[in-house]
Amino acid sequence: MTTSDSITANRYPYIAIEGVIGVGKTTLARLLRPRFQAEVVLEAFDENPFLSDFYGDRARYAFQTQLFFLLSRYRQQQAAVNCLHQSALIADYFFEKDRLFAHLNIPSPDELEMYDRLYEALSEKVRLPDIVVYLRAHVDTLMARIAMRDRTYERQMDRNYIAALRQGYEHLFAHYDATPLLVIESDDLDFVRSPESLEGIEQRIRSTLSGVRQPTLPRISFPDPPRPAWRLVSTPPTEPRQETNWQALGDYLILAEAVGRIGGVLAQQPPVGPEGASESVSDAICDAHHALRLLAYRTNIELEQSMPSASDEPRSARPLRGELP
Repeated sequence: MTTSDSITANRYPYIAIEGVIGVGKTTLARLLRPRFQAEVVLEAFDENPFLSDFYGDRARYAFQTQLFFLLSRYRQQQAAVNCLHQSALIADYFFEKDRLFAHLNIPSPDELEMYDRLYEALSEKVRLPDIVVYLRAHVDTLMARIAMRDRTYERQMDRNYIAALRQGYEHLFAHYDATPLLVIESDDLDFVRSPESLEGIEQRIRSTLSGVRQPTLPRISFPDPPRPAWRLVSTPPTEPRQETNWQALGDYLILAEAVGRIGGVLAQQPPVGPEGASESVSDAICDAHHALRLLAYRTNIELEQSMPSASDEPRSARPLRGELP
């Protein structure tokens, strides 16, 4: 379905807000919500169990972090667009950003190839937004805003990483023509404290949706651009490799998402009260347990049946004999 077809099929617009970490995407989405009487979908960063480790060691945890985000964003998008028959939808990201981050973060050509194949399979089923709003800002502005919001896992944010990410966004949107694109320079824009600035953004979005389309960014030449996030490029293997067990990979992604849900629940409330664990904690742990057993079965690994005690040392798994109980 093309963008024009989707606008015709749904009376309500789907607006995606994009930009580098710290630019203000989530804040703008929340502020625009009442103006468009929209539902808002926000990225579930806190549910990713690998994110803190990723910021400490990007090379080691990039693949796990990105696979979790890919599946999480896919499922979130599939559920969110159902509201478009009843209301507008504003998201603080669009699905293609996942590939941009993956090509910037994942160092292994083999892992990147595996990611690309999975991304292609999922992206075909994701609905395009009716407009993408690109909040643009310089690195100094981004670093100041990141420091101001003081998220724990962003306190050691590398300026060079933000600069590379900004370069990737610039290159992406210089070639972007899948949907109408609205570029907003946000360095000197205070849409939180200035009603006039927020009103101006709203009117520019409405104008673009009605057909007054802003041209894309000028094409930019970089002397040494990062790995392109707008193409599926991977290094051909020099030696034959075994085929990926896609079923096991899918089970792993489900397990990672379930573990992330546990973290999200524990971060919001005490895990155990006077009457025991809450229902949300219990459901999240049960889902993770089921996902782990499925993954173990798929990979022919036997899990220990007895519950561990606090003093137990980790024990290696043994080959599975028999069927999943």
